[in-house]
Amino acid sequence: MHLFENPFLKTGLDDPQLSQIPAPSVDAQAPRELLSLCPVAGKTPLVSLGPFAGAGAVFVKDERARMGLGSFKALGAAYVIASEAAAGRAEGETFVCASAGNHGLSVAAGAAAFKAKAVIYLSRSVPEAFAERLRARGAEVRRVDGSYEDSMVAAAEAAAKEGFKLLSDSSWNGYTAYPHKLMEGYLVMAAEAAEAMPEAPTHIFLQAGVGGLAAACAAYFRTVWGDGPQIIVVEPEAAPALIESVKAGKFVSTSGPESCMGRLDCKEASLIALKGLARDANLFATLSEAASQAALGPLADAGLATTPSGGAGMAALMSLAPLGPEARVLCIVSEGAEA
Repeated sequence: MHLFENPFLKTGLDDPQLSQIPAPSVDAQAPRELLSLCPVAGKTPLVSLGPFAGAGAVFVKDERARMGLGSFKALGAAYVIASEAAAGRAEGETFVCASAGNHGLSVAAGAAAFKAKAVIYLSRSVPEAFAERLRARGAEVRRVDGSYEDSMVAAAEAAAKEGFKLLSDSSWNGYTAYPHKLMEGYLVMAAEAAEAMPEAPTHIFLQAGVGGLAAACAAYFRTVWGDGPQIIVVEPEAAPALIESVKAGKFVSTSGPESCMGRLDCKEASLIALKGLARDANLFATLSEAASQAALGPLADAGLATTPSGGAGMAALMSLAPLGPEARVLCIVSEGAEA
């Protein structure tokens, strides 16, 4: 595992590409109020593992059963569509996105709940089991040859040509409103975790693909706990979008082979996420394929069966030298094990 200490902590990047990009929201109350109206809304547990992987106390926010959708992503796109419905802008509309699985489920569920339609673009590498779950929720699935980034391009083209509403979980110049609100939905998870922690953590591990989860949680945790916790952002070695951008001091695209951490296999960071994490993260880490796989057995033994993506933060903790008996660690298991 490669670690890089963030030289831009507290100040953020001085990158012209980020000058018009909003920072992540820290308003957890708005999504909590709206999502509380959902019949399947409910808190997910904070699991105490006690001493674990060389740390004195490890706490895990378990998102595997969030709103019946199997991941934290349930808090994102569904919240955006609920907000659109409250403003009279959802019924009869078609929302389109690219997905590696879980974001698409949230779009599909939100669309179904508010009499809208969902079109989801998947790369060929996304398991067919996810495609079937999307179809079961009424979504139209369109397959794309190539990478996740290729499916993003296809979704954007469909939005332009067919009059769909593009609902991406990433952001770029000229496209920030939906992803900013989507990340606001993730604050529900962060607020629940902060309220359930018996005291402030010393270390927080946050896995990242485009970076939405990590940036939303980091911003909120800084608001609650200040400078105290060390925040470590974890990416696959094959998709080092955030770490390479922070090293360069500006947004850069990356490349690499396909990762077993499929939901984190994103070669370009969300600009909102990059802006927030360059300010809020202490360290950026890249995780090997072997290390991500090695964590699955211990997590299953602890009652937290998940995927390489869902357990990446925990895998990073297990890959580090022991943090010691005084360490209080907060991690997120972000999705359930695949069928």
